[in-house]
Amino acid sequence: MAQVKGIDFVVSVNTGTDALPVWTKIAGQRGATLSRSAETLETTSKDSQGFKEFEAGFKEWSIETEGLFVDGDAGFAELEDAFMNGTKLKVQIAYPNGSKYEGLTVVTDLGLDMPYDDMATASATFTGSGLLTKVTV
Repeated sequence: MAQVKGIDFVVSVNTGTDALPVWTKIAGQRGATLSRSAETLETTSKDSQGFKEFEAGFKEWSIETEGLFVDGDAGFAELEDAFMNGTKLKVQIAYPNGSKYEGLTVVTDLGLDMPYDDMATASATFTGSGLLTKVTV
């Protein structure tokens, strides 16, 4: 097995329709984090031999991304529209091996940092709304 460079992962947003998706990369990306978690449901009983027992409950996921702000970028414009209008947005994170994860999200955080002595940067947090689907090649 080989190590994988973080630069080879790409976050894109659907700028097309559900029927005909157009995956548009968010320009200027530097980093991204895909987080997945599950609630824990305690199932401990007197038969648990003195140790707590658990089952997985509801799952949730999110993607955080940050990078350079690119003026006129169609991907970032789609993020702004979804955030301002409170609409859901389909997001995809592509792995270097060609597999992808995608799902419907709500843009829950959209930042723009504009320092006077450095490049402008943008950040976004996508909170999954429903299933995160793995798409394999």
